[in-house]
Amino acid sequence: MTRASRIPLPALERLSTYVRSLMELKSAGKQTVSSREMEELTGVTAAQFRKDLSYFGEFGRRGVGYNVCDLQSRIAALLRIEAEQPVLMVGAGNLGSALIAYPGWNAYRFRIAAVFDNDPQKIGGEVRGLHVYDAGRIVELNAEIGSQIGLLAVPAPAAQGVAGALVEAGVTGLVNFAPVKLDTPPGVRVRQISFLRELAVLSYLIHQD
Repeated sequence: MTRASRIPLPALERLSTYVRSLMELKSAGKQTVSSREMEELTGVTAAQFRKDLSYFGEFGRRGVGYNVCDLQSRIAALLRIEAEQPVLMVGAGNLGSALIAYPGWNAYRFRIAAVFDNDPQKIGGEVRGLHVYDAGRIVELNAEIGSQIGLLAVPAPAAQGVAGALVEAGVTGLVNFAPVKLDTPPGVRVRQISFLRELAVLSYLIHQD
């Protein structure tokens, strides 16, 4: 087991926050940044920021700070987002359309390579300029695309079947927006996204006093 494989998941999540802030600094023309400045930008303490980077080796110079371009590039490489990755989108409804329209795909080097749906009224049409394919062709088309990431923007009853098709097609990472737990084989990673769960937690927090 490598050192990187033992990195806690929260640290990986914070790294994605750091890289976004570094992209913004880079766009603004800033060349160096301190851990204190990163704390102001991200809300993560300077000590935690330095600890997170320590999982991967030495970064920055004492008294000088971190080179913005270098640190952004190194974190991007650690997260494996330095090269473009194709993504399969299943679900061409309102949620799928909104996700496709999200402007941040290119910055993180992700590309929606194909959109799928099982609605005959959507199949053959377009969503945000992307052709909508029959969901029954996921395995066939991914043999050419080679995507390892799939997004599920489908109703809960359809999610397990879609997940099975994506796994059969060679996808090993799923982002599931459906409110249902997926049964997947070992080696397949699932990230569950629930807007309602976050709203419920937020409701508690703002009313706890």
